[in-house]
Amino acid sequence: MKFEDLLLEIGGFGRFQILILFILCLPRINLPMHFLLHNFLAATPSHRCAIPHQEAFVNLTVEEVLLISIPREPDGTFRSCEMFSRPQFQLLLNSSLRPENDSIIQPCQHGWAYDHSQFTSTISTQWDLVCEQRGLNQATATFFFIGVTMGAVVFGYLSDRFGRKTMLLLSLVCSVVFGMLSAASVSYSMLAVTRTLTGVALSGVSLIVLPLGMEWVDIQHRTLTGILTSIFWSIGNMLLAMVAYLVREWHWLLVAVTGPCLLSIVCLWWVPESARWLIANGKVKQAHRHLLRCARMNRRKDFALLLPSSHLSQALRRMATDKKPGESYSYISLFRTPVLRKISLCSGAVWFGVAFSYYGMSMNLTGFGLNMYLSQFVFGIIEIPAKMIMYVLVNRVGRRQSQAWALILTGLCIGANVIIPKPFTSLRSVVAIMGKGFSEAAFTTVFLYTSELYPTVLRQNGMGYTSFVARLGGALAPLVFLLDEVWRSLPEVTYCGVAVCCGSVAFLLPETLNVRLPEGIEDIE
Repeated sequence: MKFEDLLLEIGGFGRFQILILFILCLPRINLPMHFLLHNFLAATPSHRCAIPHQEAFVNLTVEEVLLISIPREPDGTFRSCEMFSRPQFQLLLNSSLRPENDSIIQPCQHGWAYDHSQFTSTISTQWDLVCEQRGLNQATATFFFIGVTMGAVVFGYLSDRFGRKTMLLLSLVCSVVFGMLSAASVSYSMLAVTRTLTGVALSGVSLIVLPLGMEWVDIQHRTLTGILTSIFWSIGNMLLAMVAYLVREWHWLLVAVTGPCLLSIVCLWWVPESARWLIANGKVKQAHRHLLRCARMNRRKDFALLLPSSHLSQALRRMATDKKPGESYSYISLFRTPVLRKISLCSGAVWFGVAFSYYGMSMNLTGFGLNMYLSQFVFGIIEIPAKMIMYVLVNRVGRRQSQAWALILTGLCIGANVIIPKPFTSLRSVVAIMGKGFSEAAFTTVFLYTSELYPTVLRQNGMGYTSFVARLGGALAPLVFLLDEVWRSLPEVTYCGVAVCCGSVAFLLPETLNVRLPEGIEDIE
């Protein structure tokens, strides 16, 4: 008897599974509120050099002081990072005159003045992360994703070693602690360290939630489970737009997005450990207890009567994978056998492309002609129909084709916006929203697809490895924006090329539609 057969006996998708999935979706809502927080936490409002007061300025208006103190761009706006070394009073007579020579133009000497109409404060305004320090501002997101990358390795191994639920609880507790410490940061260095550690902690949540829910669900409802879980990511996306709109001060914004983790910690009490993991690790008694609870809650009381405890325990022992005593699995196991090696290399490339293009689009809210809060909300809401369409496609077309074409079309939409002229804001917005939908469809599919590719004994190691590669993509995505200094369209061209290439790699992976979840490595090979 396989575990899938046992699940059908006790109810593969009943009240027990619905309760588990609902509770696991609570931390899922919280994830995008941190993963995409950089858009608002590190937003850079319009700014200019601060002009110290001088006696000569007493009878001048603010506009006149700016006119003689700050050079203008060709379009007439004041420059953000430069000022005159001495006031150019001749510009009061004729503002169209050019400065005597460029040698009188210098970088800002007295700090910056910011437009606070949209944000009360951000980390950019707090520590002047603009102009020459702009790279540090973008690096804040990179630090966070470096933490997520490290966390993927750590929690991927630990959740296979010590159990899904235990590590999920640990990651939630650490998320609260480091999230609140981030909000209390008194220096950029402290913020960088605490955001990195928050990324490590949240990586555990991201990594464990879906497989823990999936391992309690039968084959027929596996796709539905993956799609439903991912819809709560989109809800978190939309909630982030609303929370950021209401909370314009960065310290309190961090508190607002971290607080919901406390609710998840409380609710996790009702979530059982994965029975698959317990059986694979020889913990038959605990698995037996959870399976009987599942049967009772799903109103399959006849299951306990027809299959006495002694018989069930024997069945579970036989069902346990043929893992030899003392044998352990690690990330190296993902590359030891030929089929697993191919799966690991190809899925790693796909995950990199998915994350790289997704965060590239998600962190460019001002580049498509919409208000940034509206962009965040629309980007979140468009993900829901994208997920609904993917639910149909992955069951009809299959996982492999859906994964490949969703990622390729993401790249093509990004590339199209390189060609479409800037004045066509409506068309650019439509193409960007379509690209975001395809991007989310690719992300939704890759979580479901990967969890089906790896066997139970290596599933969390596999998810940890692919998540590690994905977070490398997430860490590099915000830094690519700095390439606009080389060529304005280079970031978009980079996102486009990576998405199309990595999407093509997905064609090399095996199809998993209507295939039982593999338990051991021999099931894969």
